[in-house]
Amino acid sequence: MVRRETFSSRLSLLATMVGVAVGLGNVWRFPYMVGRFGGAAFVLLYLLFALLIGIPALMAEWTLGRHTQRGTVGAFHRAGLPGGKVLGWLFFCTVTAATAYYTNAIGWVVFHGVSGALAPMGTPFSGSDILPPNQGFDGKSLLLQLGLTGAVVLAAVMVLLKGLRSGIEKASTVLTPLLFLGLLLIIARSLTLPGAGEGVQWYILKFQPSDITPTVAMAALGQVIFSLALGGTFMVVYGSYLNRSDPLGKNAIWTVGGDTAAGLLAGLAIFPAVLALGMEPGSGPGLIFETLPQVFGQIPGGAVFGTVFFGALAGAAFLSGVAAFEVLIAGLTDNTSLSRRGATWVMAGSVFLLAIPPMINMRIFVPWDLAFGSGAQTAGVLVAVLAVGWGMKRANVFQEWIQNGAPPGRRDIFLYHWVRWVIPLAILSVGSWWILTEVIGVVSGV
Repeated sequence: MVRRETFSSRLSLLATMVGVAVGLGNVWRFPYMVGRFGGAAFVLLYLLFALLIGIPALMAEWTLGRHTQRGTVGAFHRAGLPGGKVLGWLFFCTVTAATAYYTNAIGWVVFHGVSGALAPMGTPFSGSDILPPNQGFDGKSLLLQLGLTGAVVLAAVMVLLKGLRSGIEKASTVLTPLLFLGLLLIIARSLTLPGAGEGVQWYILKFQPSDITPTVAMAALGQVIFSLALGGTFMVVYGSYLNRSDPLGKNAIWTVGGDTAAGLLAGLAIFPAVLALGMEPGSGPGLIFETLPQVFGQIPGGAVFGTVFFGALAGAAFLSGVAAFEVLIAGLTDNTSLSRRGATWVMAGSVFLLAIPPMINMRIFVPWDLAFGSGAQTAGVLVAVLAVGWGMKRANVFQEWIQNGAPPGRRDIFLYHWVRWVIPLAILSVGSWWILTEVIGVVSGV
């Protein structure tokens, strides 16, 4: 068996893990979720859940990956979870479908950045040209998506063929710092706009206890799961690349901290500008792709700042896309006779073909996102924590958590029961609420 690669240093480990976690979940989804669910109350609950649920759940997924030395396919079975092998292949299929639509979205971001940079030259394209129509069919949009999605897939292949240290690590250590630098630049410009203070106040200061509702709480917890790339897939695979000497608790704290900082910075970059120009912060998923381009179009130097923003976002999204491909490649190399090169090209072709249906219109894209993104991701993290809390032997869990071989202390025992009982119940509540509100639609107005 080929020896499994591990991270070369703690710095590269953290850059990679934060890069995996950030993606579109923080810079795209976090701001529009804040806008949709009331601002400061959502932010407060998000921070609370990131601490109480995000850190231990991330530790659990890394524990599963490092102990079993397998990705999604194989980890649940080796952990002793009944039906683990079937579940692993099921999540493999859902990640394939999710990677397809996510790769489309990365192409949208890249195109927005390129079109913004070329706008001063009078090019006939605008960023919105690549977005699928709400319904029906648009040939121009489809051709643009085919081209950009193909380019993103090929770029990911070039990174993935080089492996963990020479490919994924190097890309992460470049793109992750660039994301934060880009966000800081946009924040500096956003906060200097007349009226920006209103946006800051709405985002982090305008809080009332009555704003905390079950809907906002469930949305915040769901966003923690989404933004940390939890789901029994990405972080399980990357956990299998951790050295035995890497402290899971400290690395989880740093990763969640970096991921949360990216989301908070994205909101600070966006909302002061949006409210300063009298636009609607609760405009939903279109906040980034439709509202922000209008913002950049109205401020001095907007083309430059728009290019910087979408360039930074594209880099973060690309790292998450690479992580999704890595889940699939590890699934094939761990469980078939395919080489890494063969598995990479097989999954690149499969993802590109599956990306075509959600390119057609939003009536296909949105349900695709809900089924293979939100729904499957929540189910995946539930299975992962159950595998650690109920499948793995308790002694093996503590072996992964305690480096010096000392007996578990009260904190370790408390954390173990927290992973075993509290996190599954919290995730079940999120999943149940999502089904009731988004799928069945029987709960509303809370």
